[in-house]
Amino acid sequence: MIAGSAVLRSGRVVLPDGERPAAVVIRAGRIAAVEPYSSTPDGEDLGDLALLPGLVDTHVHVNEPGRTEWEGFATATRAAAAGGVTTVIDMPLNSIPPTVDVDALEVKRRAAAGQCHVDVGFWGGAVPGNAGELEALHAAGVFGFKAFLIDSGVPEFPPVDIIELAAAMRAVDALFVVHAEDPSLVDQPASGGYRDFVASRPPAAETSAVALAAAAAYQTGRRAHILHLSAAGALAPLAEARRAGARVSAETCPHYLSLAAEEVADDATEFKCCPPIRSAANRDGLWRALADGLIECVVSDHSPCPADLKAGDFASAWGGIASVQLGLRVVWTQARARGHTLSDVAGWMARGPADLVGLRHKGRIEVGADADLVAFDPDASAVVDASDLHHRHPVTPYAGRTLRGSVVRTWLRGEVVDGSTPRGRLLVRDHGGVPT
Repeated sequence: MIAGSAVLRSGRVVLPDGERPAAVVIRAGRIAAVEPYSSTPDGEDLGDLALLPGLVDTHVHVNEPGRTEWEGFATATRAAAAGGVTTVIDMPLNSIPPTVDVDALEVKRRAAAGQCHVDVGFWGGAVPGNAGELEALHAAGVFGFKAFLIDSGVPEFPPVDIIELAAAMRAVDALFVVHAEDPSLVDQPASGGYRDFVASRPPAAETSAVALAAAAAYQTGRRAHILHLSAAGALAPLAEARRAGARVSAETCPHYLSLAAEEVADDATEFKCCPPIRSAANRDGLWRALADGLIECVVSDHSPCPADLKAGDFASAWGGIASVQLGLRVVWTQARARGHTLSDVAGWMARGPADLVGLRHKGRIEVGADADLVAFDPDASAVVDASDLHHRHPVTPYAGRTLRGSVVRTWLRGEVVDGSTPRGRLLVRDHGGVPT
């Protein structure tokens, strides 16, 4: 053992330049060295387990305070760690108050303090009338601003129109993350099953809104990131905007990469999310975009609620899928079947999201990075049992599905996350993620 250090050895360490045998030396919570596997016989040998960087999930709805009965920091971050996620960035809704000014951010931080099993940062929100608050909120450490172009589902976080989005972008030099659906092309059904719901939110609504958001980014010179892109056709205006010089990027989610509309029963409201899960052919288009680099991040959009809010039909049920604990296994199951590697998955789910929000010491196994690590068995296979999930309400469309891979252990800054002792820190943008 190197004096004052811990060493983890594996024949499958997922490094920025690929997967190979290595010994990872940890000192004071950071990666001090990455040595050849045979450089030392000391430390813990993980055997056939792969060693991945801790995942960074930049799209998580924790909901505390205000809707803690839906989800809270303790349960959400415990589930995250169990799924190999070591950093989450919390969305500015559905908590009450929403994170739309500095006072609300401080309320959120006080609620999170001492509860988190992984590191947590915060998004701010851009809503009608708060453009004057954004500069101060950014200076207080949020990682950027979320905006909806369509009804958010909660009255305290109203949508902006494209003129208001551009005004918000001009108000502060920040990253804007956008729920991109064009409300003029969405027809909310009064009732109905899954087929009615999908028809009500057509791919054209995403394509139009992506084009609008990209145009706002181009005109203002700001960064825009398209959230939870589900329609493969919406990638065309995204690519066109990039070629024109717009600073625009996109993410997708495990449910869009693994589920298909053809499989969803008309009353299976556990599958409801917005935008909706689309066809298998559309899913293939998203995978091609990941392989080509047009989509750079895969994040959960973890959006849980009590089981009774998923009751009823697709018109009335809450739209959200809780998957922060399952995302790695879901994506690996599909990625492996399509010929992708663990390095690909780590790029999409760890380094890509970390780079999006400027956390250069997260999401990678390299010298100087936080020792946020995951021991992962890529060859394991198990059926999802909802009772094993740690988020507050174990409602999931993955129940009963067989997934590949198993998270065996998760380290946060070199310490094992045990699910009982919260060691997570609250992160701020201004200091590159250094805790407050």
